[in-house]
Amino acid sequence: MNADEPKRARRGRPRNPEADRAILRAALDLFIEGGVEGTSIEQIAKRAGVGKLTVYRRWNSKEALLAAAIESARDETPGTAPPNPDAPLEELVRQVLPGLAEAIANPRLRAMIARIFGASASHPELMATYWHDYVVPRRQTTRDLLRRAQSEGAVPPDADLEVLIDMMVGAVLFRLLQPEPLNPTRAQAYLESVYRRAGLLSNDT
Repeated sequence: MNADEPKRARRGRPRNPEADRAILRAALDLFIEGGVEGTSIEQIAKRAGVGKLTVYRRWNSKEALLAAAIESARDETPGTAPPNPDAPLEELVRQVLPGLAEAIANPRLRAMIARIFGASASHPELMATYWHDYVVPRRQTTRDLLRRAQSEGAVPPDADLEVLIDMMVGAVLFRLLQPEPLNPTRAQAYLESVYRRAGLLSNDT
């Protein structure tokens, strides 16, 4: 081949999105069932109905695959942003709470979070993925609501919003990890109590 001739790009076999979804789903299922130590690439490939080489072509380690699986589960959880940001504060909170209540009551999400917390010391990348994809967006939504509440006088102007968010998020995570699950109705009532004490809901609602 002449060195001056343009090299033709080599085109490999395109990735199959169905295989990707099957692998991610299998990885998440096995992680929820057995944690990091109870999950292997062999098990994931078998459950997904693909060969091990197919998995390794996409992810170079079990940890990288599990992080991707945790990230993919974000699509199964409700969004965090209120649909009408120009609505009154109480209405904004009411728009956000049903999705959060649904997430708290979801046994699959609860089990996933418990596994992530259990693996946080030995596999910090899994906690980092969960934090970035699940916690940070909800903290931002809560921060926006609290700033709105400050501007309207419902929250003191000198309140430390980051500490207040820590308290609210901490309360929700603590409730998620308790052995007795909540149904969506009880979860929403709990969230209303948390948001009311933070100044985002009035006492007469």
